[in-house]
Amino acid sequence: MAKGIRDKVAILGMGCAKFGERWDKDEDQLMLEAYEEAMADAGIEASQIDAAWLGAAFDAQNIGPSGIPLAVALRLPDIGVTKVENYCASGTESFRGAVYAVASGACDIALAMGAEKLKDTGYGGLPVRTRGTTHDMVGITGSAPGNFAQLASAYRGVHGVGKDDLKRAMAHVSVKSHANGAKNPKAHLQKAVTMDQVLNAPMIAEPLGLFDCCGVSDGAACAIVTTPEIARALGKTDIVTVKALQLATSNGWEMQAQGWNGSYFHTTRVAATKAYDEAGITDPRAQLSLIEVHDCFSVTELVTMEDLHISKEGEGWRDVLDGFYDADGPIPCQIDGGLKCFGHPIGASGLRMIYENYLQILGRAGERQRQDSPVFALSHNLGGMPNQNVSSIAIIGRADA
Repeated sequence: MAKGIRDKVAILGMGCAKFGERWDKDEDQLMLEAYEEAMADAGIEASQIDAAWLGAAFDAQNIGPSGIPLAVALRLPDIGVTKVENYCASGTESFRGAVYAVASGACDIALAMGAEKLKDTGYGGLPVRTRGTTHDMVGITGSAPGNFAQLASAYRGVHGVGKDDLKRAMAHVSVKSHANGAKNPKAHLQKAVTMDQVLNAPMIAEPLGLFDCCGVSDGAACAIVTTPEIARALGKTDIVTVKALQLATSNGWEMQAQGWNGSYFHTTRVAATKAYDEAGITDPRAQLSLIEVHDCFSVTELVTMEDLHISKEGEGWRDVLDGFYDADGPIPCQIDGGLKCFGHPIGASGLRMIYENYLQILGRAGERQRQDSPVFALSHNLGGMPNQNVSSIAIIGRADA
């Protein structure tokens, strides 16, 4: 029986490029920016890296196919480089590949990179993909804001939440994240907003207004992983290990109109349950120190609080309004600003989340540092739409926890 990878892999170093409209940099330079920080943190030479993984979703528009773009950009020493794509979970998928390689004993040191350069594509939102042979089955007409607006409507209907209550809870999500992002020099948007600004913003897809939607941006993030034993041999004393990595993918059940009511993310619930079991977490509301979740829209973050089994079902909006997930609350969510302030360069987002959790655990987050010595930190990505998606969850923490 599988026993999981808890504490078998340590994060040796991490780096993150500044996210935003990086017109001055191409994708190679963004990856290099993240890589140089990670390498300096790890304290190793490129010759010590055994293999690498690159996560990027829209390779036709920016990064390019295969692992070659990463190998060339970083001048890696003729090692195996694998390109992975899994919608918005692409960055975490690259991390999973590197972590599993080390956990299996196939590599001593492995690198994970996530990158995306969307601003140069010419699209105001995510680039348009070709239809493909399965489009008529899974790519039904609709927009991302429209589909997630339906999530909000379903949540209201199932749980009997008042329209104004949900709107204010979603607004609180955005206000909270913008306040956090204002303290982060690597965020795309670094300006606080008020409740009035959010509530009175132009409507995008009812009930989602302008500030309920994250933007797109350019960015890259990088992780270097090894075994705890090698990390200690290299002089590391404050070690962060991977406690759990789980992935769940829709199999079509949500689209069969039987059982799923449209108010939650089934794959997130499945992945969360498995991740907690792997990490040895029995009470996430009491044991998690902070979380980064896939806040592509404010309602997504709110619903995810319940799917992660932190808030009770139908009560997440109350916890949000009560400040439970604020920077000074019991479990901060998006303490770095989240997708709301970083934007969503798809391949980079998952690793950017892990990067923030890593900094917080090590006490390196500067002005936004959590003061209660974080122990366990969770990151969550959701790729696709509410009715068909992939959810990935990574939990990291102190080696001795």
